Amino acid sequence: MYIESADNKKIKEINKLHDKKYREKSGLFLVEGLNLISCANKRGLLKTLILLEGTVLPIDVDTIIVSNKVMKKISRLDTPPSMMGICKIPTDSKFGEKILILDGIQDPGNLGTIIRSAVAFNMDSIILSNTCVDLYNTKVLRATQGMIFDINILRRDLKMFIPLLKQGRYKIYGTDVSGGKNIRNIKLNSHFAIIMGNEGNGISEFSKSMCDEFLYIKMNENCESLNVGVATSIILYEISK
Repeated sequence: MYIESADNKKIKEINKLHDKKYREKSGLFLVEGLNLISCANKRGLLKTLILLEGTVLPIDVDTIIVSNKVMKKISRLDTPPSMMGICKIPTDSKFGEKILILDGIQDPGNLGTIIRSAVAFNMDSIILSNTCVDLYNTKVLRATQGMIFDINILRRDLKMFIPLLKQGRYKIYGTDVSGGKNIRNIKLNSHFAIIMGNEGNGISEFSKSMCDEFLYIKMNENCESLNVGVATSIILYEISK
């Protein structure tokens, strides 16, 4: 199929996928560029390939060829890519034994960094609170470098989800720079969840009340705190050793 006009009905439908509510309704989201497309295809989540006219990519899925004008219309990058993909939102609800809970993370770059670290250090799942930045935000997707497809990520109401974990005998760990234990001295339970909080305010009062134990990263007195993406990466590295 070749589409030249940006006013085409199909293009208007695709453009709606930039809206969170429409993504949730359709169960689809957009990715831009070869890396994200290749990663989605490897996981069987690539539904439709959108190629700029003159571009060739030998992937056996439904393909739409578009004009430069159309690609500019649907891309959110300053320099539109030569390819985009329509992907299926994963529906796996299993969360495993090693869980990372993100309570109010707002910065897309931080979320992308955290996802990459969770994959690198073998976490089973990431749980996003309802106050976290949208997982399928273009900036988040780019920051994950394709690793969004390598870990199960769920959005949950933490006031319902964390009590369920506690009933299932998961141990809940929070972060506290003043009253926690050194991460190097923590002996983790076989089933556990680590909560990382908002960039400015840390974890919520409710999440704090649910924690069984608190931990912190030992550092010199010249540094009061770390960026949440950096802190999460260090913590996940330490517990993976």
